[in-house]
Amino acid sequence: MTVRDDFTDCETDVRLDGKVALVTGATAGTGLEIAKNLARRGAKVIIASRNPAKLADVKNTIIETTGNQNVVTGQIDLESLSSVRSFADTTLRTEPRLDILINNIGAIGLEDRLTGDNLQLMMQVNYFGSFLLTFLLFPILRASAPSRIVNVSSLALILGTVDLDHWNDVGRYSNFGYYCNAKLADILFTVEMEKRIRGSGVSVFSMDPGLGKSEFFRNFDNALIKNVLNAALLKFGRPLHRVATMAVFLAVDPKFENESGRHFRDCHEFYSSWYANDTVLTRNVWEETKRLVRITSDEDWEARY
Repeated sequence: MTVRDDFTDCETDVRLDGKVALVTGATAGTGLEIAKNLARRGAKVIIASRNPAKLADVKNTIIETTGNQNVVTGQIDLESLSSVRSFADTTLRTEPRLDILINNIGAIGLEDRLTGDNLQLMMQVNYFGSFLLTFLLFPILRASAPSRIVNVSSLALILGTVDLDHWNDVGRYSNFGYYCNAKLADILFTVEMEKRIRGSGVSVFSMDPGLGKSEFFRNFDNALIKNVLNAALLKFGRPLHRVATMAVFLAVDPKFENESGRHFRDCHEFYSSWYANDTVLTRNVWEETKRLVRITSDEDWEARY
């Protein structure tokens, strides 16, 4: 039986020599495959995750499989806004440029609790942390333009809701519900950011990678549910090295130069949500997110842009 490959339109031979790419959540799964793909194209690749030991091992894996020695690691924990700020500060101080940012980190099955930043854990890991990182790194992306941001969302966004007064209420939504809400927020953040940075030379996209062959449900407490869902993904999911081609395609191919702010699946523009057309909502999501992650006057490039 021939397995269908939905990513045949994602192929591109674009080289990235002299470019710098940052991938979050790059120690396993699709993130690791994205990092390998970028490294094969000659980019300097920064891999970011929270586990130092895994980062060191994965760095060696990428170097061995691609032959590219220019791989850098950075520790970041999206559960902590101070960790995000520390990582961003280090990047701004040590990197002369940043051409590609791929916000790949995502998780489901986390506890329903508030973090030390008073944000719901699932929302912070899947949305607030990536928003803050992107906001803080925008100045270097603009200075390196043309550059691109790719936000990895999920088809689950179609079941998400936006209630700005109750985003972070513990016990209000199911675990899957928080995940859906966060992935919808990723889309709205992408749409609104495009409006605010238009003309900067920085493009921002969102994408739905589909279900890949991974243990995405590893954080679930219920062993039976976890094992059944992970087994299903590993059997029926898409090969991760092929899923990775879509994020890379958006990040490097010239055909997307005028497509900023749009949502993609299988390498083509794809419907996301009617919420994305609500200009008042996307503006309010952006402003409320800035407030919740406590953007300071020194960090707020919008006031100077």
